Amino acid sequence: MRVVIFGGAGFIGAHYARHLLEEHPEAQIVLCDRLPLDSSRFAPALVKALGSSRVTFCQIDLRQRIPDSLAEGGVDLIVNFAAVHREPGHEAWEYFETNLLGAENVCRFAEESGCKTILFTSSISPYGPSEKARDERSLPVPATPYGASKLAAEKIHLAWQRGGSGRKLLIVRPGVVFGPGEGGNVTRMIKYVRKGLFVYLGNKEVRKAGVFVKELCRMFDWGLERLSDPEFCNIHPGAAFFNASFAKPPSVEDYVKAIKAVGGYTRPTFSIPFKLIYSASFFFMGLGGIHPVRMRKLIRPNLILPTFLSELKYSWKWTLEEALADWKSELPEDWE
Repeated sequence: MRVVIFGGAGFIGAHYARHLLEEHPEAQIVLCDRLPLDSSRFAPALVKALGSSRVTFCQIDLRQRIPDSLAEGGVDLIVNFAAVHREPGHEAWEYFETNLLGAENVCRFAEESGCKTILFTSSISPYGPSEKARDERSLPVPATPYGASKLAAEKIHLAWQRGGSGRKLLIVRPGVVFGPGEGGNVTRMIKYVRKGLFVYLGNKEVRKAGVFVKELCRMFDWGLERLSDPEFCNIHPGAAFFNASFAKPPSVEDYVKAIKAVGGYTRPTFSIPFKLIYSASFFFMGLGGIHPVRMRKLIRPNLILPTFLSELKYSWKWTLEEALADWKSELPEDWE
């Protein structure tokens, strides 16, 4: 089995490559990314496999046509993790340029290489903001360029899947993905809770859909294995999508309590009125500090439910606390 992973040098890409090494001994993996490879961010097993016949790296900009040479040896599975995603942080056109051109080039490569299966990670962002719970049956109403570009990229992949017989497509919409080496929102939360600097902004009960990166890798395999099952294909034959999160999205307070329990942190957490800190963020933004848009995201619920996984009896391996404990065990420096 030869697997080509676009966005392979990123957080999810590196974890899925390691997952394939551990769970699929026959897999040959090609990691593709726009930036040069920084193997210092990878687990030792993946570093050891790099440069061998099992794992290789190819520097590719998905906004450009993918070279035909990448298809030499055949391609059994294409994984598209590549995206411009940080919000805010880019101009509106940058999300569309990378996420749409990337989807078009990946699908063209699949067609020209004869690959019949694509795994594409979308996002929960296409659902748009809402105070109500939403699941796979909810109408997506994206409110940001990132969300809109991801929804459009889903449609590009679906057009490829419908364009030929025997093609299979799995679309996964993950919540906040966290785990060893993440360096994002949950890593910062750990840091602030450890130092006693974390404060609630009237958002204790706000729920945030999230998924442990190792659980997400299990979900990928679980879904790919079922693409021949008509009951699983909830878009049309050969195509399915699902939300990826804990069965019950944790609240902000759930995250904080679990972090304290796993890290053994005892410093108190406090509450500050959101309006006070939000007003101050406009001042600090001018000094290169936190952006008001990110402040708004702190109090906005991401109550996205993985109803499809629950209905099909997917078995979650880790609870929130177990996931954080696994993370701390593997990469304690993220917690120190």
